[in-house]
Amino acid sequence: MSTRPFFAARLEEVYDRRVEALLRALGWQEFVIAYAGYGSSRFIRVLGRVVLRRTHSKKGFDKAFDEFAKRRGFRNFVNVPCVHAPIQVKAAGRTFHCVTDRGGYIDFRIANPGLAPGWHRIRVASGEAEATAAVNVIDDAQEFGVISDIDDTIIATYLPRLMLAAWTSFIRDEYARQAIPGMAKLLNTLTAVGGGAPIFYVSTGAWNEHPFLTRFMVRHRYPIGPTLLTDWGPTNTGWFRSGTAHKAAALLQLAHDFPGIRWVLVGDNGQYDPATYSDFIRQDPERVRAVAIRQLSETEQVLAHFSTTTLESANVDTEIPWVEAPDGRGLLRQLRPLLGL
Repeated sequence: MSTRPFFAARLEEVYDRRVEALLRALGWQEFVIAYAGYGSSRFIRVLGRVVLRRTHSKKGFDKAFDEFAKRRGFRNFVNVPCVHAPIQVKAAGRTFHCVTDRGGYIDFRIANPGLAPGWHRIRVASGEAEATAAVNVIDDAQEFGVISDIDDTIIATYLPRLMLAAWTSFIRDEYARQAIPGMAKLLNTLTAVGGGAPIFYVSTGAWNEHPFLTRFMVRHRYPIGPTLLTDWGPTNTGWFRSGTAHKAAALLQLAHDFPGIRWVLVGDNGQYDPATYSDFIRQDPERVRAVAIRQLSETEQVLAHFSTTTLESANVDTEIPWVEAPDGRGLLRQLRPLLGL
C-alpha cells in the first residue's frame, strides 16, 4: 500500500512552495501567528502558523484599506503559508526546535520546562519574525473542565446557506456577528467552578478564523481558552478532512492529556454534536460530568441541514445529566441543581 499523501495534498504543497518562493523573491517576509496553547506539568502544546506578509509601509488609501481588510474574514483566508519552515519555541529560558507542516501550521509538543499552573507567555520565532503565544498550564489536580462547540453554540453562523455564510465569514467583522443569548454567562459560570476550571473550544471551523473568533469572544465576554480548529484543505487521504472526525479526535486527545478531568460538554443539535458526544460517553462515561445541548429553532434547523427536525443522535443509557434548551439561560437553569453550582 502506498504511503504517499493524496495527490491533491501533493499538488497543494507544490503550489504553495512555488508561490512562497515567488513572494520571497519580491521581498515578502515571514510572519508568525500564535494561537493559544495548553499544557500540564508534563507537556506544553504550542499552536500557531507561519505565513508570508508584505513588509513595506502603507500610506493613504492602501493604509485605510488594510485597516478595513484585516478585520474582515477574507484577509485570513488569503495567507501564503511557509511550508516546513524551521521554528524556535522559547519558554522558561529554554529553546525548542520544530518545523511547520505543509500548510505552515505549528502543532508542537514540548516537555514542560517548569511552568507552574496558570497562564503564561512563550515566544514562537521563525527567522527574524517572532510572536507571543499564551499557554494555559492546567493543574494536575484539576477535576472539572468544559469543552464547548462554537458554531451555533456561542455564535450564530447560519450555515450551510452558502451565500450568507460566505458573507458573514469573509466580509462582516465581529461587531456584526450575533452571540447566542445566555451562553457567555453559562460558560463563565461553569469555568468559575473550583476557582477557575479550564475551557476548550472545539470546532470544525478553519484555523483562518482564529483571529476573528478571539476578538468575538473578548467582545462578548466569553471565557478565554484554547480554540482547537482545523485546516479545510486536502488531507493525506482525500480532498477534505472530516469535521466530525476532527472533533471526535480532539475530545479523545483532551481526555488523554488530562486524565483526571471530568468534562461538561456544550454543543447544539444543528449538526452532529449530540452524536459525537454520545460516542465519547460510550467510550468512557466516567470522563463526562454533564452534556448541555442548545436547541436550534426550526428556522435554524432548516439552515443547518435543510430540515425542520433535529438530527438523530445515538442514545446512551447512562446516568450522566443531559440537558437541552434554546439558549444559555435555560441550560444554566437546568445545570445548576445537577452540578451543585
